[in-house]
Amino acid sequence: MTTTHFDQQQLAERWGLSPKTLERWRVIGTGPKYIRLPGKVIYRLSDIEAYENECLVSSTAEFRKHTKLSGQPLAAGRC
Repeated sequence: MTTTHFDQQQLAERWGLSPKTLERWRVIGTGPKYIRLPGKVIYRLSDIEAYENECLVSSTAEFRKHTKLSGQPLAAGRC
């Protein structure tokens, strides 16, 4: 069976992050889109993959260009 939704723990494991990092990203309004259900947050695989594609870079120079707008680094969790 193909997984189409991830809970916070599963996504944290996929990306090698702490679940608290994902919580913090939700508070500051960054990271992938998510679905809030009663007592639970889930992420759709399509939203995870879309976010990963936004973060895709081909060189460190390209990464630096993406992370510095107006001379300021972007917020945590934002590509």
